[in-house]
Amino acid sequence: DPDEYLVIEGSGMLDGFVLSDGEGGYRFPPGTTIDGRLVIARSGPAFEQAHGYPPDFEIEERTLAVPDVIPNGNLLMANQADELLLYQGTTLVQQVAWPADVLPREGRIHYLNGEIWDPRPLSIGQSRLLPATFEGVAVKAFVAPDCSYEVFSAAVASAEHEILVNVYEFTDPAMAADLICARERGVTVTVLLEGGPVGGVSAEERAIAGALNRSGIPVLSMTTTDAAHAKYRYDHAKYLVIDGERVLVGSENFKPGGYPAPGLQGNRGWGVSLENAGLAAYFREVFLLDAAGGDIVPFEGTTAEPRTPWAPSYTVEFAACRAEGARVTPVVSPDTSALILGLIEGAQESIAIEQAYITNETAYDLNPYLAAAVNASRRGVAVRVLLDAAWFNTEDDADNDEMVSVINRIAAAEGLPLEARLADLEANNLAKIHNKGVIVDGRTVLVSSINWNANSPAFNREAGVIIEHPDIAAYYTAVFEDDWDASGEGGARGTTGPDRLKIIAAACILAALMGLYLYRRRRT
Repeated sequence: DPDEYLVIEGSGMLDGFVLSDGEGGYRFPPGTTIDGRLVIARSGPAFEQAHGYPPDFEIEERTLAVPDVIPNGNLLMANQADELLLYQGTTLVQQVAWPADVLPREGRIHYLNGEIWDPRPLSIGQSRLLPATFEGVAVKAFVAPDCSYEVFSAAVASAEHEILVNVYEFTDPAMAADLICARERGVTVTVLLEGGPVGGVSAEERAIAGALNRSGIPVLSMTTTDAAHAKYRYDHAKYLVIDGERVLVGSENFKPGGYPAPGLQGNRGWGVSLENAGLAAYFREVFLLDAAGGDIVPFEGTTAEPRTPWAPSYTVEFAACRAEGARVTPVVSPDTSALILGLIEGAQESIAIEQAYITNETAYDLNPYLAAAVNASRRGVAVRVLLDAAWFNTEDDADNDEMVSVINRIAAAEGLPLEARLADLEANNLAKIHNKGVIVDGRTVLVSSINWNANSPAFNREAGVIIEHPDIAAYYTAVFEDDWDASGEGGARGTTGPDRLKIIAAACILAALMGLYLYRRRRT
């Protein structure tokens, strides 16, 4: 294939090294050195089209900008079965064969870590980020619907040079207007969206994209094209990087329900604005990696006027909370989503979980994060789980209401300090729970876009942070307690949906028919 390639890693001179498949091979030009990684592709242009950057060497003479290796025969990596042999002189240094060592699959990239292949196989274009922790971070914690838009608007207004936005869905006219104002005062703004969200791209999102484009803001989308397959199943992250100094990340899409105007109803979601140059550089690297490659194309907008839907009023309960000196660890899916397991498994006293939903792996296997929380309760950790009660998360036979029952049955059967509830949306005047948050031991908090299903941590691009600071943990604990207490023991009173609406409609019809019957009876 024209875009096939391999990577070697090491340091030193490459004189005398030969790569072969037993039938053909190549060596490097005299004097070639390596210090890190070298990419050798069959075709430089084909590789660059797929990955967004050129290789270090190419096999076929396609472009003057990329140096050529020195071939001896024709090394062609077969898709179904083949091998690669690395020689130094006549000594075999390393060998890899497929399917013996790695499972061949189109678009799959295999890495050798020590003596182990594929701790996490990658698709083309996916990042391979390592865990990193940043000290001394200034944090402004916020929640939706109470104060999310205020924090977002202030963060965008502070921008002087650059704003990088990556968000799954964007339909909020006010948030778009803030970005347009930033562009008008000279800030470079770039927006990356998911090209194929569940349910398709809405007319509202195309209207937002059109407005941003007309202002000079490039809007890009991640989607499968003729040039490349989409890097991730969904680009489900929700963050922005400002001036290489600040990151705003959270659970909410850029929609009126996630960032409503103060005093309007919306979702329950968590978010943070984080000030630290190292942390911002980390997320900036993630953005630049994701915004490059053949799967990134312009997002086509329309000339329609963006509109904000009506929303009920809401009484604000929680202002933003600011704290200094936090310890923050990014959680980027799928690269470092395993950090969530470590967070839960390290709990010693308490775990509070607020999620839009939780789905199990199979009919017999719990979700890994939930399983870790249940196991924590078995060693005495107090665990509470609060799930959304909106109709679309409770109408099917294996939804949040059944999950709550499963968790509480496990707790009752084993006598565990474990309880689950459905959120009472009506009691707290919330549209839905869209959060993906965890609080551990009253000291550490996870704020993220990562849903608790099989897809989100393993195949999506997601973004979040683990924050270690007592004041931030206390803030989110207060929000969680408010939602938990409003829901009461035994679940939600405020589950609204088609069934309840049908009952109300039927009651109205019966009342009208009874009124008509009584009226006619009096007339006769």
